[in-house]
Amino acid sequence: MRENKEAVLVIGAGPVGLVTTAALISSGIPVKLIESTADLALDLRASTFHPPTLDFLETLGIAETLVKQGLICRQWQFRDRNQGIIASFDLSVLEGETNFPFRLQCEQWKLTKALREYIEDHPDGELITQATAETVGQNSHSAWVKVIQEDGSKEEYVGRFLIGSDGARSTVRKAINVKFEGMTIPEIFLVLSTKFRYELAMPDLANIAYISDPSEWLVLLRTLSLWRVLLPTNPEHSESFIMNPRNVEKRLQSVFPSSEPYEVVHKTAYRVHERVANKYVEGRIFLAGDAAHVNNPLGGMGMNGGIHDAMNLVEKLKKVWDGAALDLMGRYERQRRKVAIETVQAQALRNRAILNTSDPEQRAAYYTELRDTVENPIRHKEYVMRSSMITSLRELQGVD
Repeated sequence: MRENKEAVLVIGAGPVGLVTTAALISSGIPVKLIESTADLALDLRASTFHPPTLDFLETLGIAETLVKQGLICRQWQFRDRNQGIIASFDLSVLEGETNFPFRLQCEQWKLTKALREYIEDHPDGELITQATAETVGQNSHSAWVKVIQEDGSKEEYVGRFLIGSDGARSTVRKAINVKFEGMTIPEIFLVLSTKFRYELAMPDLANIAYISDPSEWLVLLRTLSLWRVLLPTNPEHSESFIMNPRNVEKRLQSVFPSSEPYEVVHKTAYRVHERVANKYVEGRIFLAGDAAHVNNPLGGMGMNGGIHDAMNLVEKLKKVWDGAALDLMGRYERQRRKVAIETVQAQALRNRAILNTSDPEQRAAYYTELRDTVENPIRHKEYVMRSSMITSLRELQGVD
């Protein structure tokens, strides 16, 4: 047993676990960050950073590092395949509300790299890799995790508190018997990264575009070096069929015909869930990020919502660490669970509904609503404030 009761154990070194760890150690709280893999994920994964997420990361000195490596996007669009632009939303209306009045398109691995360096350079941060959490437990004064190491041996780490940021299949969540309620969306989502220059091929295309179509919607997201294409797929098709290079090429040709084959740099297919844990707090053990809630990626709220969990959790845990009652952590659950249900899930499902509808009258009504919103300065700003996750953070102040 490796005991350091004056530390917090964080299970899972994805973006949420890394941000949680960095925020804790910057607050003077030692952390053991435990990760099952040999190295941290450096694939493309999420790429959208909303303004308040950058505000949070600025407190860790990380935001400007990302901005320098990313693509600043000051507007985003809803488009129709046949009609073109339906509505363009201008994030410059956020001037004065945030230090970052834009979305940043930047590959997740760049955040991972910056945070890992921050943690490994800090005396209170310890990253333990190739240690897979088997189970967790707690008593009135400590929490622990039992792990299996690469060589098959077992080890136990003990700390004052434990945070499960170990993803949608969270071992921590299962070990404390928390239900993960919700549904699975029928489609498998296909995400393709390509060097094709959509900005040259499609007139007036924004760097972030949600494209509606009765037969096949899609999302286009640009980074500095690539375009990412998000497409729904037939749920009856197997993953091997969906990922077959010929079928991938056919899908991309349907997005925009090209005389040359598409160069696909990265591809992934995954099922999408809409689920929220029935509780985030169990004694000295807390859940954050995908361990607490998962949603479809339309709106870029998954990673962002998880980072907001982390900052909210750390704010309260610091007070508990310094002597406040443990009951304070219940407010973390009430605040962040409310956001997961009422904002993150609701916005993602609404975006999917707009893109997915095949009824002409309903589609026309959506389009009219979007156009009217953009043309009204007050409603335009309200919409951008909410879709950028600023409003939901401010509304939390009234949640006890």
